[in-house]
Amino acid sequence: MSYQVIARKYRPQRFEDVVGQEHVTTTLMNAIRAGRIAHGYIFCGPRGTGKTTLARIFAKALNCTGGPKADFSVDDPRVREITEGRSLDVLEIDGASNNGVEQVRELRDTARFAPASGTYKIYIIDEVHMLSTAAFNALLKTLEEPPAHVKFLFATTDPEKVLVTILSRCQRFDLRRIPAALISKHLAWIASQEGVTLDDAALFAIARGAEGGMRDAESTLDQLISFCGNRIEEADVLSMFGLAARRQLLDLTGAILGSQPDVVLRLLDELARSGKDLGRLLNDVSNHFRNLLVYHISKGDRSLLEATESEFEVLAAQSRAIEVESLTRVLESLSQAESHLRDAPSKRIFLEVALLKAIEARNAVSLDVVLRQLQALRAAAPTLVPAALPALAAVPAPTPAISRESVPSPAVSTPQPPPSPALPTPPVPETSVALAHGGTVPSTAAERPLESPREVAPSTPVAKPTPPEKPVNAPVQPAPEASPDTVWSALLQQITTEPIFLAQMAHGRPLTWISGVLSVEFPLAEYELLNATSQLNKLRAYLQQAGYARGEIRLVEGAAPPHVEVAKPVPVQRAAPKPPEPKPAKPQPVRLNKEEFLNDPAIRAAIEVFRAQLIEVRAPGESSATT
Repeated sequence: MSYQVIARKYRPQRFEDVVGQEHVTTTLMNAIRAGRIAHGYIFCGPRGTGKTTLARIFAKALNCTGGPKADFSVDDPRVREITEGRSLDVLEIDGASNNGVEQVRELRDTARFAPASGTYKIYIIDEVHMLSTAAFNALLKTLEEPPAHVKFLFATTDPEKVLVTILSRCQRFDLRRIPAALISKHLAWIASQEGVTLDDAALFAIARGAEGGMRDAESTLDQLISFCGNRIEEADVLSMFGLAARRQLLDLTGAILGSQPDVVLRLLDELARSGKDLGRLLNDVSNHFRNLLVYHISKGDRSLLEATESEFEVLAAQSRAIEVESLTRVLESLSQAESHLRDAPSKRIFLEVALLKAIEARNAVSLDVVLRQLQALRAAAPTLVPAALPALAAVPAPTPAISRESVPSPAVSTPQPPPSPALPTPPVPETSVALAHGGTVPSTAAERPLESPREVAPSTPVAKPTPPEKPVNAPVQPAPEASPDTVWSALLQQITTEPIFLAQMAHGRPLTWISGVLSVEFPLAEYELLNATSQLNKLRAYLQQAGYARGEIRLVEGAAPPHVEVAKPVPVQRAAPKPPEPKPAKPQPVRLNKEEFLNDPAIRAAIEVFRAQLIEVRAPGESSATT
């Protein structure tokens, strides 16, 4: 007897022998037992999942001796005729080679004759989607109202190409890919029948390479037996399929999760030199991250995944080291790479770049996270409220202005920004208090809003408070007696050599000059750029060049700080509103150079953080048309 390949030798002969399609076999067996047999069936699904096999088994059940019977004997003579292709009542037609309208008309004419020996005349049309439109139309009437002794069984891998008028006249069964565990179990049984030894790793590698097709797995096993003999190991399977070993794949994904680009490149070089299929490797990496995402979201539900025990241990360890957001970004990056890999001139270079981009996606921060962090920084930003303000809030204010005599003498703070409660501090002018709290100074001159960042808030001169006598042991550095505007102007004069830096500083507004510490308010954007260590050191150096050798500078965010309950002043009745004071001349915009702007370290840092692109350079007060 001639040799038969494993796929034909171990082809299922009964419904019980079909692996992984219980939803189809159970329905067909129940229909036979209940006598509810339709005139047309169509079996859809990927290659090698059992479409034609199920059609033949169904034909045996219908035409067996004493049939239809769901539990028929494979030794029945009529069943053997169908198995060997000798039955006159079961006609199997290839739709790819008999797709013309003439062949369908001939089929329609012969369908009128009664079966020779069986109960039904059964037509099995494989790859039915290959029929032409004219052939489909010629089959419509016969398929809708066939003779009582005729049954049509169709099989196709592409049901979308079948006319909907054909699909609507048939009962459709969708076959699914067979799980790797069931393929491995069936292959182990076949190997035991053939006297071949396979380890579990080799069985799982064959099942993984078959991609859910039992026929592909059986053909691969047949080829491996010819190649390796009676003992097959995982390395033999991997070399045939061009697959990466499971350990290599886990090492590669672990390097991506650990942000180790050098390890990723070395592993990829090793796989490429050993002749692995790079396209299949990218697919395996994507499937691993998909399994990791499902494991993470399902909180370790193993029923949703096909993996070995060792792989589940790796998934459990990796899921603790990454968040769902990072996993989705990595999967999105790998999916985009898979769609473009086929058109890449060099698959290795493309895959190297794709894996490096996956590492970047793993470490990237979403815009929502950045906004939440900025809001948190904004809420936690330090305020300019001195230590004496809680006591100030408890003092009643019977007059429109806060009386300087009613404020108790606070302690003097050290040159550092946080005030020290143990040292005395000179009293705080009401101008700086009002600005720090985003409110208005309770005086007639201070009710006018500021017109420019450099304008001093109150125009009415205020007498300087007499500082209290310093304690003998108070380590307070003497600071030059000057107003905040004087110190601010002197500081800006030192920055005229850096126009970009000067343009950023133009958004500032001096608030207080207390104990050698200049407090300046900035909007949020400029505050984020200037409130860095390098920028603060530069400002401190410029302040020292301006003559304030031991001066310090403190930046404050322009948003309103937390509210402090201060007694509201009693409103004053006015005879008539004062005419608006003339606005000061708007400063001329500073002309900026685009290259100098890009060379600024703060601008470069902002571009890198937000992945921005410079489109236009515009100084404060300059119109958008100027670039």
